Amino acid sequence: MNGTTIQAPTIEYALLSPMLLVFGAAIIGVLVEAFAPRYLRKSIHVPLTLLALVGAFVTTILTALNGLPTVAAAMGAVAVDGPSLFIWGVILILAFICTLLINDDDQFVAQAAAVPGSVDEEEAVRHGYAQTEVYPLMLFSVGGMLLFAASNDLLVMFVALEVMSLPLYLLCGLARRRRLLSQEASVKYFLLGAFSSAFFLYGMALVYGYAGSVDLKTISTAISSVSGQEPLLLIGTAMLGVGLLFKIGAAPFQAWKPDVYQGAPTAVTALMASTVLVAAFGAVLRVFWVALGGYEWNWQPLMWGVAILTMIVGAILAITQTDIKRMLAYSSIAHGGFLLTGVIAIGTIKQDQQALSAILFYLAAYGFTTVGAFAVVTMVRDAGGEAGHLSRWAGLGKRSPVLAGIFAFFLLAFAGIPLTSGFFAKYAVFAAAISGGALPLVIVGAVSSAIAAFFYVRVIVLMFFSEPAADGPTIAAPTVGTSAVVALAAAATVVLGVFPQPVLDLADQAASALFIR
Repeated sequence: MNGTTIQAPTIEYALLSPMLLVFGAAIIGVLVEAFAPRYLRKSIHVPLTLLALVGAFVTTILTALNGLPTVAAAMGAVAVDGPSLFIWGVILILAFICTLLINDDDQFVAQAAAVPGSVDEEEAVRHGYAQTEVYPLMLFSVGGMLLFAASNDLLVMFVALEVMSLPLYLLCGLARRRRLLSQEASVKYFLLGAFSSAFFLYGMALVYGYAGSVDLKTISTAISSVSGQEPLLLIGTAMLGVGLLFKIGAAPFQAWKPDVYQGAPTAVTALMASTVLVAAFGAVLRVFWVALGGYEWNWQPLMWGVAILTMIVGAILAITQTDIKRMLAYSSIAHGGFLLTGVIAIGTIKQDQQALSAILFYLAAYGFTTVGAFAVVTMVRDAGGEAGHLSRWAGLGKRSPVLAGIFAFFLLAFAGIPLTSGFFAKYAVFAAAISGGALPLVIVGAVSSAIAAFFYVRVIVLMFFSEPAADGPTIAAPTVGTSAVVALAAAATVVLGVFPQPVLDLADQAASALFIR
């Protein structure tokens, strides 16, 4: 038209190859579901999923070794910088470990479309069917996580948010036992997730109205040059915060987390509790540091309140829980508050790098411990499936001292006891917060950690110093995958607690290469 030529977009396929591998494997998984015989599907899905995750991890390492780009990829839409690559690596490793846990068919419903308790469901169980759609759904979600953490554009971030979340809504409703509870968790997560996505989308529209762009760097530049439209930016920032803080499970947006964690299949809970938290904090840092870094005097006070409330709510409400998965959910909420203290510590470039390095290390350490803890939960069974009620864990140390000892070690890591990964993770984040002038937050964090230690120790005392019930739970014979998950998580928790320096150095190198201000 009128001689105007449209320039084709430039796509750096090599830089985006980790995401492309994961999405490509997910699409192949859909084709497997459509065309492969039912009895062959799992034998195709498992190696395909594991190879895709390994391939994506290898390409992530190669990208880091080849030197980081100085500009964002895909026409400025995706920031393949140090923090992105570190977060990608953590997500891919955790997703690989969770795949080994998901490989246990006993956790997933035989036929999701069948009404719970119906003849169709009984027939599906009798024929030994398995819901193998779990694998492509997980890959789509992991691909969305990779894009979510590296988005350099609010519109791309919203698309990534939906690609990450929609498969999880489905996965939460696929528990083999307690079907109604699982379906309730799925519906609750979907409805509340839809509300949070709407907040994010409306916030994005308001910020676009202020800056005239959804590009994070352009928004940052507009903050220092545009005047007279601050209400748009202020309300838009608040709404973006609601959408992002919901994914973290920060108070007062945490109500979904205990219910969803309890109702979802435990392998899916492990995936959400580890990888989703990592991806969500990557997005939080993009929005609040890269786009809104020059606006911190306006969002920091609100973030202070959210961090304090999150730590207190997570620590205190965990004490009242009688279900092990709900207790771990509130523990996750408290840890989200600890991480937010690092987000608040924005200031000079040196402070930013210290805080970002601490957050990255914390995400890696917490992710491994969380997956290991939920893997142990899958092995403690009673007549109705997993023994969720805390009373059923009484005397576990006498029935299975090794398993109880490993779980106790994970709980001590959550509490931040020295010589565990949790100690150095909390120390790094709190030190960064103090450097950024957030000493009151650190005091609240220390008090919350002391409160949290109570319910961790309570479970340990229950396992080792209580008599087991006559009809107490049994310990399921672990599959090779579950055993590997527990071993890898325990090893990572030990290594990051005893010899954390290499990972801290790696996080520090990644933090120095953030596309910021």
